Amino acid sequence: MPDKSSRQSIDDLQSALASSDSQAIVDFLDSAEPAEAVHAISHLSEADQSRLLKSLSWEEAADLVDDLPEEQAARMIERLTVDEAAAIVSEMPSNERADVIARLPELEASAILDAMPLAYSRAARRLMSYPADSAGGLMITEYLSYHEHQTIGDVLDDLRIHADRYRRYDVQYAYVVADGGKLVGVLRLRDLLLSAPDDRLSAAMIREPLSVCDTAQLEVLERFFGRHTLFGVPAVDDDGRLVGVVRSTDVEQAAAERSSRSFLKIMGIVGGDELRSMPLRIRSMRRLSWLSVNILLNIVAASVIAFHQDTLAAVIALAVFLPIISDMSGCSGNQAVAVTMRELALGFINPSDLWRVLGKEAAVGVINGLALGVLLGLVGWLWQGNVMLGVVVAAALAINTLVAVCFGGSIPLVLRALGQDPALASGPILTTITDMSGFFLVLTLAGAVLPYLTS
Repeated sequence: MPDKSSRQSIDDLQSALASSDSQAIVDFLDSAEPAEAVHAISHLSEADQSRLLKSLSWEEAADLVDDLPEEQAARMIERLTVDEAAAIVSEMPSNERADVIARLPELEASAILDAMPLAYSRAARRLMSYPADSAGGLMITEYLSYHEHQTIGDVLDDLRIHADRYRRYDVQYAYVVADGGKLVGVLRLRDLLLSAPDDRLSAAMIREPLSVCDTAQLEVLERFFGRHTLFGVPAVDDDGRLVGVVRSTDVEQAAAERSSRSFLKIMGIVGGDELRSMPLRIRSMRRLSWLSVNILLNIVAASVIAFHQDTLAAVIALAVFLPIISDMSGCSGNQAVAVTMRELALGFINPSDLWRVLGKEAAVGVINGLALGVLLGLVGWLWQGNVMLGVVVAAALAINTLVAVCFGGSIPLVLRALGQDPALASGPILTTITDMSGFFLVLTLAGAVLPYLTS
Protein backbone atom coordinates (compact mmCIF):
# COMPACT_ATOMS: atom_id res chain seq x y z
CA MET A 1 0.00 0.00 0.00
CA PRO A 2 1.44 3.44 -0.91
CA ASP A 3 2.80 5.48 2.00
CA LYS A 4 1.37 8.92 2.79
CA SER A 5 3.77 10.89 0.58
CA SER A 6 3.27 8.47 -2.34
CA ARG A 7 -0.50 8.67 -1.95
CA GLN A 8 -0.27 12.45 -1.92
CA SER A 9 1.74 12.46 -5.13
CA ILE A 10 -0.85 10.27 -6.83
CA ASP A 11 -3.67 12.52 -5.60
CA ASP A 12 -1.84 15.68 -6.73
CA LEU A 13 -1.32 14.34 -10.24
CA GLN A 14 -4.89 13.04 -10.55
CA SER A 15 -6.24 16.35 -9.28
CA ALA A 16 -4.20 18.32 -11.82
CA LEU A 17 -5.43 16.05 -14.62
CA ALA A 18 -9.05 16.29 -13.48
CA SER A 19 -8.90 20.09 -13.58
CA SER A 20 -6.94 20.10 -16.87
CA ASP A 21 -4.35 22.30 -15.16
CA SER A 22 -1.35 21.94 -17.46
CA GLN A 23 0.84 24.17 -15.33
CA ALA A 24 0.12 22.12 -12.20
CA ILE A 25 1.04 18.96 -14.12
CA VAL A 26 4.33 20.50 -15.27
CA ASP A 27 5.06 21.77 -11.75
CA PHE A 28 4.45 18.29 -10.33
CA LEU A 29 6.75 16.61 -12.86
CA ASP A 30 9.45 19.25 -12.33
CA SER A 31 9.39 18.91 -8.55
CA ALA A 32 8.96 15.13 -8.27
CA GLU A 33 11.84 12.70 -8.25
CA PRO A 34 11.83 10.46 -11.36
CA ALA A 35 10.91 7.39 -9.28
CA GLU A 36 8.09 9.32 -7.59
CA ALA A 37 6.71 10.47 -10.95
CA VAL A 38 6.87 6.94 -12.40
CA HIS A 39 5.04 5.59 -9.35
CA ALA A 40 2.28 8.17 -9.62
CA ILE A 41 1.86 7.64 -13.38
CA SER A 42 1.61 3.87 -12.92
CA HIS A 43 -1.48 4.42 -10.75
CA LEU A 44 -3.29 6.41 -13.45
CA SER A 45 -5.87 4.83 -15.69
CA GLU A 46 -4.96 4.34 -19.36
CA ALA A 47 -7.20 7.26 -20.30
CA ASP A 48 -5.51 9.54 -17.75
CA GLN A 49 -2.06 8.47 -18.94
CA SER A 50 -2.99 9.53 -22.46
CA ARG A 51 -4.40 12.83 -21.17
CA LEU A 52 -1.17 13.39 -19.28
CA LEU A 53 0.95 13.13 -22.41
CA LYS A 54 -1.40 15.34 -24.41
CA SER A 55 -1.37 18.05 -21.74
CA LEU A 56 2.39 18.52 -22.09
CA SER A 57 4.49 20.00 -24.85
CA TRP A 58 6.04 17.42 -27.16
CA GLU A 59 9.46 18.02 -25.58
CA GLU A 60 8.09 17.69 -22.03
CA ALA A 61 6.20 14.54 -22.98
CA ALA A 62 9.37 13.08 -24.50
CA ASP A 63 11.31 13.77 -21.29
CA LEU A 64 8.56 12.04 -19.31
CA VAL A 65 8.42 8.99 -21.58
CA ASP A 66 12.22 8.75 -21.42
CA ASP A 67 12.01 8.27 -17.63
CA LEU A 68 9.47 5.44 -17.84
CA PRO A 69 10.23 1.72 -18.23
CA GLU A 70 10.33 0.99 -21.96
CA GLU A 71 7.37 -1.41 -21.85
CA GLN A 72 5.16 1.14 -20.11
CA ALA A 73 6.39 3.95 -22.36
CA ALA A 74 5.58 1.91 -25.47
CA ARG A 75 2.06 1.14 -24.25
CA MET A 76 1.38 4.83 -23.54
CA ILE A 77 2.72 5.82 -26.97
CA GLU A 78 0.64 3.10 -28.65
CA ARG A 79 -2.61 4.64 -27.35
CA LEU A 80 -1.92 8.01 -29.02
CA THR A 81 -2.66 8.95 -32.60
CA VAL A 82 0.15 8.35 -35.08
CA ASP A 83 0.90 12.08 -35.40
CA GLU A 84 0.95 12.59 -31.63
CA ALA A 85 3.19 9.59 -31.10
CA ALA A 86 5.57 10.66 -33.87
CA ALA A 87 5.81 14.18 -32.45
CA ILE A 88 6.74 12.90 -28.97
CA VAL A 89 9.10 10.16 -30.11
CA SER A 90 10.94 12.60 -32.38
CA GLU A 91 11.94 14.63 -29.32
CA MET A 92 13.50 11.65 -27.53
CA PRO A 93 17.22 10.78 -27.59
CA SER A 94 18.00 8.60 -30.60
CA ASN A 95 18.73 5.40 -28.68
CA GLU A 96 15.62 5.68 -26.48
CA ARG A 97 13.54 6.56 -29.53
CA ALA A 98 14.61 3.37 -31.27
CA ASP A 99 14.07 1.23 -28.15
CA VAL A 100 10.51 2.45 -27.62
CA ILE A 101 9.54 2.07 -31.29
CA ALA A 102 11.01 -1.43 -31.33
CA ARG A 103 8.59 -2.46 -28.58
CA LEU A 104 5.52 -1.38 -30.56
CA PRO A 105 3.53 -3.72 -32.82
CA GLU A 106 5.02 -3.76 -36.32
CA LEU A 107 2.19 -1.86 -38.02
CA GLU A 108 2.07 0.91 -35.39
CA ALA A 109 5.87 1.20 -35.40
CA SER A 110 5.97 1.52 -39.19
CA ALA A 111 3.23 4.18 -39.19
CA ILE A 112 5.03 6.26 -36.55
CA LEU A 113 8.35 6.00 -38.39
CA ASP A 114 6.66 7.16 -41.61
CA ALA A 115 5.19 10.17 -39.78
CA MET A 116 8.53 11.25 -38.27
CA PRO A 117 11.00 13.62 -39.96
CA LEU A 118 12.98 11.64 -42.53
CA ALA A 119 16.36 12.07 -40.80
CA TYR A 120 14.94 10.83 -37.48
CA SER A 121 13.17 7.84 -39.01
CA ARG A 122 16.27 6.80 -40.95
CA ALA A 123 18.38 7.01 -37.79
CA ALA A 124 15.80 5.04 -35.81
CA ARG A 125 15.57 2.30 -38.45
CA ARG A 126 19.35 2.02 -38.49
CA LEU A 127 19.57 1.70 -34.71
CA MET A 128 16.72 -0.82 -34.66
CA SER A 129 18.68 -3.01 -37.09
CA TYR A 130 21.29 -3.69 -34.39
CA PRO A 131 20.85 -6.17 -31.52
CA ALA A 132 19.55 -4.28 -28.49
CA ASP A 133 22.57 -5.11 -26.31
CA SER A 134 25.21 -4.22 -28.90
CA ALA A 135 27.09 -0.95 -29.31
CA GLY A 136 24.86 -0.08 -32.28
CA GLY A 137 21.73 -0.72 -30.25
CA LEU A 138 22.95 1.40 -27.33
CA MET A 139 24.66 4.27 -29.13
CA ILE A 140 23.26 7.75 -29.64
CA THR A 141 23.47 9.65 -32.90
CA GLU A 142 23.39 13.09 -31.28
CA TYR A 143 27.06 14.03 -31.30
CA LEU A 144 29.34 16.70 -32.75
CA SER A 145 31.55 15.75 -35.67
CA TYR A 146 33.60 17.92 -38.02
CA HIS A 147 35.95 17.37 -40.92
CA GLU A 148 39.66 17.44 -40.16
CA HIS A 149 40.21 20.28 -42.66
CA GLN A 150 37.84 22.61 -40.81
CA THR A 151 39.20 25.20 -38.41
CA ILE A 152 38.58 25.94 -34.76
CA GLY A 153 36.71 29.05 -35.88
CA ASP A 154 34.41 26.94 -38.08
CA VAL A 155 33.49 24.80 -35.09
CA LEU A 156 32.84 27.78 -32.81
CA ASP A 157 30.64 29.38 -35.46
CA ASP A 158 28.67 26.15 -35.88
CA LEU A 159 28.16 25.88 -32.11
CA ARG A 160 26.79 29.44 -31.96
CA ILE A 161 24.51 29.02 -34.97
CA HIS A 162 23.04 25.70 -33.83
CA ALA A 163 23.10 26.33 -30.08
CA ASP A 164 19.38 25.54 -29.69
CA ARG A 165 19.78 22.11 -31.28
CA TYR A 166 23.02 21.24 -29.49
CA ARG A 167 21.71 22.30 -26.09
CA ARG A 168 20.12 18.90 -25.56
CA TYR A 169 23.23 17.00 -26.60
CA ASP A 170 25.53 15.40 -24.01
CA VAL A 171 28.58 17.19 -25.34
CA GLN A 172 31.93 16.21 -23.85
CA TYR A 173 33.96 15.93 -27.02
CA ALA A 174 33.76 16.75 -30.70
CA TYR A 175 34.81 14.02 -33.09
CA VAL A 176 36.95 14.64 -36.15
CA VAL A 177 36.43 12.69 -39.36
CA ALA A 178 38.20 12.40 -42.69
CA ASP A 179 36.66 11.94 -46.12
CA GLY A 180 33.90 9.34 -46.09
CA GLY A 181 33.21 9.90 -42.37
CA LYS A 182 36.19 7.85 -41.15
CA LEU A 183 37.04 8.65 -37.52
CA VAL A 184 40.54 10.13 -37.23
CA GLY A 185 40.53 12.12 -34.00
CA VAL A 186 38.75 13.56 -31.00
CA LEU A 187 38.66 17.22 -30.00
CA ARG A 188 38.42 18.07 -26.32
CA LEU A 189 36.41 21.17 -25.44
CA ARG A 190 39.46 22.47 -23.59
CA ASP A 191 41.52 22.33 -26.80
CA LEU A 192 38.64 23.88 -28.71
CA LEU A 193 38.51 26.90 -26.40
CA LEU A 194 42.26 27.39 -26.06
CA SER A 195 43.27 26.98 -29.72
CA ALA A 196 43.57 29.81 -32.24
CA PRO A 197 40.49 30.28 -34.49
CA ASP A 198 42.46 29.61 -37.67
CA ASP A 199 44.04 26.37 -36.40
CA ARG A 200 42.91 23.33 -38.31
CA LEU A 201 41.24 20.54 -36.37
CA SER A 202 43.86 18.11 -37.62
CA ALA A 203 46.42 20.07 -35.58
CA ALA A 204 44.34 20.38 -32.40
CA MET A 205 42.75 16.94 -32.25
CA ILE A 206 43.95 13.83 -30.39
CA ARG A 207 44.81 11.28 -33.06
CA GLU A 208 43.91 7.58 -33.07
CA PRO A 209 41.19 7.87 -30.44
CA LEU A 210 39.78 4.87 -28.62
CA SER A 211 36.71 3.41 -30.32
CA VAL A 212 34.51 0.31 -30.38
CA CYS A 213 32.98 -1.59 -33.26
CA ASP A 214 29.25 -0.96 -33.73
CA THR A 215 28.65 -4.71 -33.43
CA ALA A 216 30.47 -5.03 -30.08
CA GLN A 217 28.35 -6.88 -27.52
CA LEU A 218 27.42 -5.59 -24.08
CA GLU A 219 30.07 -7.73 -22.36
CA VAL A 220 32.78 -6.11 -24.49
CA LEU A 221 31.47 -2.65 -23.67
CA GLU A 222 31.40 -3.43 -19.95
CA ARG A 223 35.01 -4.51 -20.07
CA PHE A 224 35.96 -1.41 -22.09
CA PHE A 225 34.46 1.02 -19.58
CA GLY A 226 35.90 -1.05 -16.75
CA ARG A 227 39.36 -0.26 -18.14
CA HIS A 228 38.72 3.30 -19.31
CA THR A 229 36.99 5.97 -17.22
CA LEU A 230 35.29 7.80 -20.06
CA PHE A 231 31.95 9.55 -20.53
CA GLY A 232 31.49 7.77 -23.83
CA VAL A 233 33.30 6.11 -26.71
CA PRO A 234 32.78 6.55 -30.46
CA ALA A 235 31.32 3.57 -32.31
CA VAL A 236 32.61 2.85 -35.81
CA ASP A 237 31.56 0.43 -38.52
CA ASP A 238 33.80 -2.14 -40.21
CA ASP A 239 35.27 0.58 -42.45
CA GLY A 240 36.12 2.84 -39.51
CA ARG A 241 33.30 5.32 -40.20
CA LEU A 242 31.87 7.12 -37.18
CA VAL A 243 28.26 6.00 -36.67
CA GLY A 244 27.47 6.95 -33.06
CA VAL A 245 28.62 7.37 -29.47
CA VAL A 246 28.14 4.80 -26.71
CA ARG A 247 27.79 6.40 -23.27
CA SER A 248 29.00 4.62 -20.15
CA THR A 249 25.71 5.35 -18.36
CA ASP A 250 23.76 3.58 -21.11
CA VAL A 251 26.04 0.54 -20.82
CA GLU A 252 25.52 0.44 -17.04
CA GLN A 253 21.75 0.71 -17.49
CA ALA A 254 21.72 -2.01 -20.15
CA ALA A 255 23.74 -4.32 -17.89
CA ALA A 256 21.31 -3.74 -15.02
CA GLU A 257 18.33 -4.39 -17.30
CA ARG A 258 19.93 -7.57 -18.61
CA SER A 259 20.41 -8.81 -15.05
CA SER A 260 16.79 -8.00 -14.27
CA ARG A 261 15.57 -9.83 -17.39
CA SER A 262 17.72 -12.84 -16.59
CA PHE A 263 16.36 -12.97 -13.05
CA LEU A 264 12.76 -12.81 -14.30
CA LYS A 265 13.44 -15.54 -16.86
CA ILE A 266 14.98 -17.78 -14.21
CA MET A 267 11.86 -17.19 -12.11
CA GLY A 268 9.71 -18.31 -15.04
CA ILE A 269 8.63 -15.01 -16.61
CA VAL A 270 8.72 -15.75 -20.33
CA GLY A 271 10.22 -12.85 -22.26
CA GLY A 272 12.03 -11.60 -19.15
CA ASP A 273 9.74 -8.60 -18.81
CA GLU A 274 6.50 -8.01 -16.94
CA LEU A 275 4.77 -5.04 -15.36
CA ARG A 276 1.41 -5.25 -13.63
CA SER A 277 0.20 -2.46 -15.87
CA MET A 278 0.30 -4.96 -18.77
CA PRO A 279 -2.96 -6.57 -19.91
CA LEU A 280 -4.05 -9.47 -17.70
CA ARG A 281 -4.19 -11.90 -20.63
CA ILE A 282 -0.57 -11.26 -21.60
CA ARG A 283 0.68 -11.57 -18.02
CA SER A 284 -1.26 -14.78 -17.43
CA MET A 285 -0.18 -16.44 -20.68
CA ARG A 286 3.50 -15.58 -20.15
CA ARG A 287 3.46 -17.23 -16.74
CA LEU A 288 1.32 -20.20 -17.76
CA SER A 289 3.54 -21.04 -20.72
CA TRP A 290 6.34 -21.80 -18.25
CA LEU A 291 4.22 -23.26 -15.44
CA SER A 292 2.46 -25.72 -17.73
CA VAL A 293 5.79 -27.14 -18.88
CA ASN A 294 7.08 -27.20 -15.32
CA ILE A 295 4.10 -29.18 -14.01
CA LEU A 296 4.66 -31.83 -16.67
CA LEU A 297 8.32 -32.10 -15.71
CA ASN A 298 7.35 -32.43 -12.04
CA ILE A 299 4.92 -35.22 -12.88
CA VAL A 300 7.76 -37.04 -14.65
CA ALA A 301 9.96 -36.64 -11.56
CA ALA A 302 7.17 -37.80 -9.24
CA SER A 303 6.70 -40.94 -11.33
CA VAL A 304 9.96 -42.23 -9.85
CA ILE A 305 8.32 -42.24 -6.41
CA ALA A 306 5.29 -44.08 -7.76
CA PHE A 307 7.54 -46.76 -9.23
CA HIS A 308 9.18 -47.33 -5.80
CA GLN A 309 6.08 -46.91 -3.66
CA ASP A 310 6.53 -50.31 -1.97
CA THR A 311 9.97 -49.31 -0.68
CA LEU A 312 8.64 -45.98 0.52
CA ALA A 313 5.71 -47.69 2.29
CA ALA A 314 8.09 -50.08 4.06
CA VAL A 315 10.41 -47.30 5.28
CA ILE A 316 8.21 -44.27 5.74
CA ALA A 317 11.11 -42.30 7.23
CA LEU A 318 12.51 -42.00 3.71
CA ALA A 319 9.65 -39.61 2.88
CA VAL A 320 11.21 -37.05 5.24
CA PHE A 321 14.54 -37.14 3.40
CA LEU A 322 13.27 -37.08 -0.20
CA PRO A 323 12.48 -33.32 -0.28
CA ILE A 324 15.67 -32.51 1.65
CA ILE A 325 17.89 -34.36 -0.83
CA SER A 326 16.01 -32.91 -3.79
CA ASP A 327 16.13 -29.34 -2.47
CA MET A 328 19.78 -29.40 -1.35
CA SER A 329 20.90 -30.85 -4.67
CA GLY A 330 18.79 -28.27 -6.49
CA CYS A 331 20.48 -25.48 -4.54
CA SER A 332 23.91 -26.84 -5.46
CA GLY A 333 22.89 -27.13 -9.09
CA ASN A 334 21.50 -23.59 -9.18
CA GLN A 335 24.82 -22.28 -7.84
CA ALA A 336 26.54 -23.95 -10.79
CA VAL A 337 23.94 -22.52 -13.20
CA ALA A 338 24.50 -19.02 -11.80
CA VAL A 339 28.28 -19.23 -12.23
CA THR A 340 27.96 -20.50 -15.81
CA MET A 341 25.43 -17.80 -16.68
CA ARG A 342 27.74 -15.12 -15.32
CA GLU A 343 30.78 -16.46 -17.16
CA LEU A 344 28.75 -16.66 -20.37
CA ALA A 345 27.68 -13.04 -19.91
CA LEU A 346 31.27 -11.93 -19.31
CA GLY A 347 32.58 -13.90 -22.27
CA PHE A 348 34.84 -16.06 -20.08
CA ILE A 349 33.43 -19.31 -21.47
CA ASN A 350 31.46 -20.57 -24.48
CA PRO A 351 29.86 -23.91 -25.37
CA SER A 352 33.21 -25.35 -26.47
CA ASP A 353 34.37 -25.18 -22.83
CA LEU A 354 31.84 -27.84 -21.76
CA TRP A 355 34.36 -30.47 -20.65
CA ARG A 356 36.45 -27.93 -18.77
CA VAL A 357 33.36 -26.72 -16.92
CA LEU A 358 32.34 -30.30 -16.11
CA GLY A 359 35.75 -31.01 -14.63
CA LYS A 360 35.70 -27.89 -12.47
CA GLU A 361 32.17 -28.56 -11.23
CA ALA A 362 32.83 -32.25 -10.56
CA ALA A 363 35.65 -31.30 -8.19
CA VAL A 364 33.34 -28.99 -6.24
CA GLY A 365 30.54 -31.57 -6.36
CA VAL A 366 32.67 -34.31 -4.80
CA ILE A 367 33.82 -32.12 -1.90
CA ASN A 368 30.45 -30.51 -1.17
CA GLY A 369 28.56 -33.75 -1.77
CA LEU A 370 30.63 -35.65 0.76
CA ALA A 371 30.35 -32.87 3.34
CA LEU A 372 26.58 -32.51 2.96
CA GLY A 373 26.04 -36.27 2.71
CA VAL A 374 27.91 -36.99 5.94
CA LEU A 375 25.94 -34.27 7.73
CA LEU A 376 22.55 -35.58 6.56
CA GLY A 377 23.60 -39.18 7.20
CA LEU A 378 24.42 -38.36 10.82
CA VAL A 379 20.98 -36.78 11.21
CA GLY A 380 19.29 -39.89 9.80
CA TRP A 381 21.31 -42.22 12.02
CA LEU A 382 20.72 -40.21 15.22
CA TRP A 383 17.01 -39.73 14.45
CA GLN A 384 16.11 -43.36 13.69
CA GLY A 385 19.03 -45.10 15.34
CA ASN A 386 19.66 -47.00 12.11
CA VAL A 387 23.16 -46.77 10.62
CA MET A 388 22.04 -48.09 7.24
CA LEU A 389 19.44 -45.34 6.90
CA GLY A 390 22.19 -42.80 7.48
CA VAL A 391 24.37 -44.49 4.84
CA VAL A 392 21.52 -44.48 2.27
CA VAL A 393 20.64 -40.79 2.64
CA ALA A 394 24.33 -39.79 2.86
CA ALA A 395 25.21 -41.63 -0.34
CA ALA A 396 22.12 -40.37 -2.15
CA LEU A 397 22.81 -36.72 -1.27
CA ALA A 398 26.52 -36.98 -2.08
CA ILE A 399 25.93 -38.54 -5.50
CA ASN A 400 23.00 -36.26 -6.32
CA THR A 401 25.03 -33.17 -5.43
CA LEU A 402 27.70 -34.28 -7.89
CA VAL A 403 25.04 -34.88 -10.55
CA ALA A 404 23.40 -31.50 -9.84
CA VAL A 405 26.52 -29.36 -10.13
CA CYS A 406 27.69 -31.15 -13.27
CA PHE A 407 24.33 -30.68 -14.97
CA GLY A 408 23.91 -27.19 -13.54
CA GLY A 409 27.24 -26.08 -14.94
CA SER A 410 26.70 -27.64 -18.36
CA ILE A 411 23.00 -27.12 -19.15
CA PRO A 412 23.36 -23.39 -19.97
CA LEU A 413 26.25 -24.19 -22.31
CA VAL A 414 24.28 -26.89 -24.12
CA LEU A 415 21.24 -24.61 -24.43
CA ARG A 416 23.41 -21.79 -25.77
CA ALA A 417 24.93 -24.15 -28.32
CA LEU A 418 21.40 -25.14 -29.41
CA GLY A 419 20.41 -21.49 -29.79
CA GLN A 420 18.03 -21.56 -26.82
CA ASP A 421 17.79 -19.10 -23.92
CA PRO A 422 19.78 -20.53 -20.97
CA ALA A 423 18.19 -18.15 -18.46
CA LEU A 424 14.67 -19.40 -19.15
CA ALA A 425 15.17 -23.14 -19.65
CA SER A 426 18.02 -24.05 -17.27
CA GLY A 427 15.91 -23.90 -14.10
CA PRO A 428 13.10 -26.32 -14.99
CA ILE A 429 15.46 -28.77 -16.66
CA LEU A 430 17.81 -28.81 -13.67
CA THR A 431 14.92 -29.16 -11.21
CA THR A 432 13.56 -32.18 -13.08
CA ILE A 433 16.98 -33.85 -13.27
CA THR A 434 17.83 -33.32 -9.59
CA ASP A 435 14.38 -34.46 -8.46
CA MET A 436 14.40 -37.60 -10.58
CA SER A 437 17.99 -38.42 -9.71
CA GLY A 438 17.49 -37.77 -5.99
CA PHE A 439 14.29 -39.79 -5.74
CA PHE A 440 15.84 -42.61 -7.78
CA LEU A 441 19.02 -42.76 -5.69
CA VAL A 442 17.26 -42.75 -2.33
CA LEU A 443 14.63 -45.30 -3.22
CA THR A 444 16.93 -47.58 -5.25
CA LEU A 445 19.61 -47.64 -2.57
CA ALA A 446 16.96 -48.20 0.10
CA GLY A 447 15.44 -51.04 -1.91
CA ALA A 448 18.85 -52.72 -2.19
CA VAL A 449 19.33 -52.78 1.60
CA LEU A 450 15.66 -52.94 2.58
CA PRO A 451 16.07 -55.80 5.12
CA TYR A 452 18.59 -53.70 7.06
CA LEU A 453 16.22 -50.73 7.12
CA THR A 454 13.18 -52.64 8.41
CA SER A 455 14.88 -54.83 10.99
